[in-house]
Amino acid sequence: MAPGPTEHDLNDPASPSAGADEPGSSVDPHHPRPQLTRPDWVDLCGPWDFAFDDDGVGIAQLWHRTGGDPFDRVIQVPFPFESPASGIGDTGFHPVVWYRRTFTVTGRPGHRVLLHFGAVDYRAHVWVNGAAVAFHEGGNTPFTADITSALDASGTQTVVVRAEDSPWDLRQPRGKQDWQREAHAIWYDRTSGIWQPVWLEHVPDVRIRTLRWAPNADARSVTMTVRVRADRRDALRLRVVLTQRGKVLADDTYAVDHAELQRTITLTENDMSLGHSDLLWSPEHPNLIEAELTLIEGGEVLDRVGSYTAVRSISASHDRLLLNGRPYFLRLVLAQGFWPESHLAAPDADALRREVELVKELGFNGVRLHQKVEDPRFLAWCDRLGVLVWAEMPAAYEFSPMTIQRLTREWLEILERDASHPCVIAWVPINESWGVPALERSTAQQDLVRSLYHLTKAIDPDRLVIGNDGWEQPVTDVVTVHDYTSRGAVLRQRYGDWEKLEHTLTRTQPAYRVVLLEGAAREGTPVLISEFGGISLDLDDRHGWRGYGAVRNADQLVQGYTDLVTALLDSPAVVGFCWTQLTDTQQERNGLLTAERQPKAAMERIRAVTTRVAAAVPGDAIDEFSYGDYAPGMLES
Repeated sequence: MAPGPTEHDLNDPASPSAGADEPGSSVDPHHPRPQLTRPDWVDLCGPWDFAFDDDGVGIAQLWHRTGGDPFDRVIQVPFPFESPASGIGDTGFHPVVWYRRTFTVTGRPGHRVLLHFGAVDYRAHVWVNGAAVAFHEGGNTPFTADITSALDASGTQTVVVRAEDSPWDLRQPRGKQDWQREAHAIWYDRTSGIWQPVWLEHVPDVRIRTLRWAPNADARSVTMTVRVRADRRDALRLRVVLTQRGKVLADDTYAVDHAELQRTITLTENDMSLGHSDLLWSPEHPNLIEAELTLIEGGEVLDRVGSYTAVRSISASHDRLLLNGRPYFLRLVLAQGFWPESHLAAPDADALRREVELVKELGFNGVRLHQKVEDPRFLAWCDRLGVLVWAEMPAAYEFSPMTIQRLTREWLEILERDASHPCVIAWVPINESWGVPALERSTAQQDLVRSLYHLTKAIDPDRLVIGNDGWEQPVTDVVTVHDYTSRGAVLRQRYGDWEKLEHTLTRTQPAYRVVLLEGAAREGTPVLISEFGGISLDLDDRHGWRGYGAVRNADQLVQGYTDLVTALLDSPAVVGFCWTQLTDTQQERNGLLTAERQPKAAMERIRAVTTRVAAAVPGDAIDEFSYGDYAPGMLES
């Protein structure tokens, strides 16, 4: 038997937990759930007992109870067993794995104990002390178990997790996780099992369950939707205090007479004068509003949570993208969110912050998260430091009724989890017709894309939605094109002015794909080149996949980047771009940074090109390296 993992005691105030990044701040980007925080939580990441179950016998042999002792290894959670950081590093086919962990916690009167999982890929069963407490399907979204009734009176508790992730099931949303044994082409080693934080939390019986924010930039207001577990308390009140840089913007108290409370809070008079611009959030000025919500009965505080929101708008109108009502040029970089040592799991919390900082240092104002639902802490740093996010659903690769069910269920959970992040400006349920390979010809597959588009708009009407990014778009708020030509002259020929753009969309059709399907006329919909570039410079000479054009040294990389990016910046007809890509990822060697996040060329040279004036938005020049309230010197630590 492997050595037992270290116990954690939730009842010990010295147990590891994260406080706010600044004294008195409710904005805590280190918390595993940054937009609904309480101080009384403990991290359960670290060493867990682990076992492969290749024969699928664990359930029958009662591994979740006392059946033998199959846990012959130790794994470092939350790293997938395929990754070196897990301590196992086995990239073979293991469709079923088991985890076990012992911790110490006892119940408190008037409180519940919740066990949270950030994400388990793909299907999870959870037991505590042999009692089933949770089942969840979906590899990218969180779930929670109330384990109070399963606790042992001794205080010593054992949690067991069975994770099932079939490497061969192409109906399962998997993103860029390979279904072959060895990573090939543009797909990567798998990320199976627990890959985001596991943590415990003491919560009151009467409590705030969920919280969602929706801003209205024109009205300078935010709408708050709160769900509570109240048990028919008649005298329950909710106090909401909103502050910005120490200034109180609102201090309101509401009666709570239903399980769900929705209120709109006006932060200032409905005045569009420049004097109120400090309320608005943008990459150049990431103005967050801190929130403290307190549930009160009589004079007793029952629950208190920290959160944050921001006021910003995003829209598409008359061939333009508008951020806070003004034309804005998107300078995005495509990010795979993959690390050599830990795969889709970040090596540590600081790596998530550093990823956002690198995007900013290179001059980009946004990131396109490609085929991955990123850790909420990454989104919190994008909120805090000012990076726009283009969010995307990981693809399945076989069209079937089961695929439709899985995509829809998990997509709804993604929207629920991330809808309050001000950084997220666009949702992409499908990319490049992956999972809908006959989209141009199949009415059923077109109906799926349209359904996901309209479902997303019904849930979140205030963000952009791109039904199928790249080509074959039956419905979209932004016409997106993937164009990997290796010469800037070709980009100028295709997108250099309005006439050339229209000819390209209707006649040239990059990648030999129809851009807009029948019935999806452009009619003023803005156009964005959402993938281009992909220049490969393999500093380690690993002879990986060479991307869309290879160069031999840093100077050639900068020359190629300048040639391609400038061609789009000089066009008055496109509203933005997304460069492929931020980092090398396994055999893909086309990052601006290596897989270890080291620059391949001087970052200031890349930044100087990225931040040039865009012809589509002449006033959009970026004059300084801005982190809002955060000075560039912070990056040195």
